[in-house]
Amino acid sequence: MNLSPNFTLEELTHSEVAERKNLDNTPNATEIANLTRLAGLLEQVRELLNKPIMINSGFRSKPVNDSVGSKDSSQHRIGCAADLRVPGMTPKEVVVACIAAGLPFDQIIEEFGSWTHISVTNQAADKPRGQALIIDKAGTRVFS
Repeated sequence: MNLSPNFTLEELTHSEVAERKNLDNTPNATEIANLTRLAGLLEQVRELLNKPIMINSGFRSKPVNDSVGSKDSSQHRIGCAADLRVPGMTPKEVVVACIAAGLPFDQIIEEFGSWTHISVTNQAADKPRGQALIIDKAGTRVFS
C-alpha cells in the first residue's frame, strides 16, 4: 500500500527484529494515518536532497520497540518517526540540509553518526517543534 508516491506501508513497518523474533508489527488505523503524514515529510526530504531515502526503521509495535530496547515514549511507537540513511550523504549533512530548508519536522536527530531520525508531531494539529539534536556516546545534546 502506497502512503505517498515514493513510500509504502511495507517499508515503513518493515522490521528485521520482528521477522527474526516472529513479532507482530502491524499498525492500527491511527498509526497508519501517522505513517501517511510521516511519508509526506519523507517526500519533502527526498525532493530537497534529490536522492533516494533508505528507511532503517519506521513504525515499531510495542513488542518490537521493547525488543530493540527503546522507550515507550518513542515516536516510532505511534508511526510518527523514521530512521533513515541517504546514499552519498552523512547524517550530519542530511540534518543540516533539512534545517536550512526549513522543513516542518518535529524532531531531527543525527544518531551515532550512522543514521538520521526524523519525525512529525504526535498529533496532526500540533505545531512541529523543529527540535534538532545529536545522540552519540557522549549523550544527547542540541545539534550544532
